Amino acid sequence: QLQLVESGGDLVQPGGSLRLSCAASGFTLDWYASGWFRQAPGKEREGVLCIASNGGTTNYNDSVKGRFTISRDKSKNTVYLQMNSLKPEDTAIYYCAVKHRYGSSCHDKADWTSWGQGTQVTVSS
Repeated sequence: QLQLVESGGDLVQPGGSLRLSCAASGFTLDWYASGWFRQAPGKEREGVLCIASNGGTTNYNDSVKGRFTISRDKSKNTVYLQMNSLKPEDTAIYYCAVKHRYGSSCHDKADWTSWGQGTQVTVSS
């Protein structure tokens, strides 16, 4: 069974940091592109960051540039989103997703076919 499980969401003060995890089961994560997305209340889902099967990363969102990074641990079959200098506008449900096409990149037209259940990040004082 293909499954993605996010964790690490929390309430954090502005300027704080969080690391989100997305653990995969039922498949080998680094064969495929993985991405982080977010959806704030009343807004559409937007892309954040992506890591391709070859390890290259792509920023989908200028608002997180220099603050968020994506990484992957092959031994743990997990992808991470490190978020620093958090702002109230980063408040959202964060989702990880995978393109189940072998060797997929962050720019190809393969669909994001697996999604996690989401984890809530709230940035507030």
